[in-house]
Amino acid sequence: MSIQSAIETKLTRAFSPERLAVINESHLHAGHQEHFDGTGETHFRVRIVAEAFSGMSRLERHRAVNALLADELKDSVHALAVEPAAPGEPTRW
Repeated sequence: MSIQSAIETKLTRAFSPERLAVINESHLHAGHQEHFDGTGETHFRVRIVAEAFSGMSRLERHRAVNALLADELKDSVHALAVEPAAPGEPTRW
């Protein structure tokens, strides 16, 4: 299973999102490190709308996502941008 698929599966199971987009942005970071050509699955953006985030602060939402994806962040994911929202909240996407 790809890292992206694993992230999508974990987020879906934990938060039952109304909307979810896991975007591989690794190619946008090519050249940032000497030997990194932008291939693979190292940089992701998570856009998620879920009822589970209702009543949570922005920081609490980020912590919840980061805790869930701790293994991926420890092993293979270099960067994770998280855009969490509760239903009815405005999003930029």
